[in-house]
Amino acid sequence: MLAQMIRAQVDQILSPSLGVLATLAQTYRHAVDRLVPRGVARRVFWRRFFSGAVADQVALGNVSLARREATKLLKAMDKVPGHVWLVGAGPGAEDLLTLRAQRVMMEADVLVYDALVPQAIVDMGRRDAERLSVGKRKGCHSKSQEEINQLLVGLASEGKRVVRLKSGDPLVYGRAGEEMAALREAGITYEIVPGITSAFAAAADFELPLTLRGVASSLIFTTGHDLAGDVLPDWARLAISGATIAVYMGRTVAASVAGRLMEAGLPAETTVAVIENASRADRRLLHGTLRDLPDLEHRDELNGPVMVIIGDAVAGANFEHSEPLVAKAGRAVLAPAAVRRETQKTN
Repeated sequence: MLAQMIRAQVDQILSPSLGVLATLAQTYRHAVDRLVPRGVARRVFWRRFFSGAVADQVALGNVSLARREATKLLKAMDKVPGHVWLVGAGPGAEDLLTLRAQRVMMEADVLVYDALVPQAIVDMGRRDAERLSVGKRKGCHSKSQEEINQLLVGLASEGKRVVRLKSGDPLVYGRAGEEMAALREAGITYEIVPGITSAFAAAADFELPLTLRGVASSLIFTTGHDLAGDVLPDWARLAISGATIAVYMGRTVAASVAGRLMEAGLPAETTVAVIENASRADRRLLHGTLRDLPDLEHRDELNGPVMVIIGDAVAGANFEHSEPLVAKAGRAVLAPAAVRRETQKTN
């Protein structure tokens, strides 16, 4: 019975014309082996054969037109251009990788990936694809951004199909702008494959509403290093008016972030959520207030990527599975939301 169910599902997935298409492919096999170089070019030919105009004509019942399309495709395979995908690997959990990202990883000849991308996701690429770690991480850059740009251009210029795999989303603190500019200048085609950015995964782990009707209608993505200069960024002023702030890479500058925001007028009691390794099995959740945030710089045990979320909407999070940023001596610690409920009961 199980075998029958599986067969029925497979029959639903496969096109009724697949047998005809496979037969037609067999007639071109020897010509392809003789005329198209083994490797990238040959894989591209068959990918286009089975998913392009040839397959479309077979599905319509036009086998003679399908043969013309196949012959045309074969004549055009003397030079296969390279291509680059800038792919968001998501926050870390393998099942948060998008279907599109997984598909292009199976098409790529080379995977170029950052240090924050888990090995389990890198392993989801095609088995025989070349894997190159460029290891960009705070304080440990194995390659400069310029070297990465040159690497992508060089690989694509060789006719290779390249996936540039980035943690989170490539357009959010992923240096994608510089890579796109380099590819455009070199005349290399590329595509963006979005990923789930870490702020969304962190909020999901905390069951935290990033926007909340009547409380927070704006959301700010920033890094703590934006507060390192003498001029207060415009987003800091928005925070005072109720916007939720998602701070990327904020652990080492937590004291500066807290100090500057409180100086700007954000109350010290503003709720703060801290998430290490968002979306992963080894994630860690901490909660506190803005005045507690400087303690984060001393939490050396947090060696994974850390996201800090600040704002009034954070008080609506579920703090049941989180721990306090700072332990309070002499009394049990209540999460900020719980404190609010207890206060309301007392009043």
